[in-house]
Amino acid sequence: MVKFQQAQLDRTFSALSDPTRRALLARLEGEEALSVSELAQPFAMSLPAVMKHLDVLSHAGLITRTKTGRTVSCRLNADPMEEAMSWLARYQRFWTQRLDALEALLNERRRDPAPGEGGSGGA
Repeated sequence: MVKFQQAQLDRTFSALSDPTRRALLARLEGEEALSVSELAQPFAMSLPAVMKHLDVLSHAGLITRTKTGRTVSCRLNADPMEEAMSWLARYQRFWTQRLDALEALLNERRRDPAPGEGGSGGA
């Protein structure tokens, strides 16, 4: 089970690493579904190139494709992104704790500077 989850996470991050794929997902975000040609329209690349990007997104589970007649439509599936966000949230907690500890240390040093580190100095 853990290996499957790790493989899914790898596919998700790999798919999201490309700006064109992120742009394709962004186009699908506010739509029920878009045809492949509608998705490809604003991009300065060939339809086969767009299809390759859609294959990666589909393999990662980030989109689903349905065919009606000759038209293939794509729909966003955000579930894998939720899993990625959960994974990232663990590290956010880690860094938040570390930064809070650093802030506490700095505040303590401001209140009680060590000898020779500021204060009223003498002589």
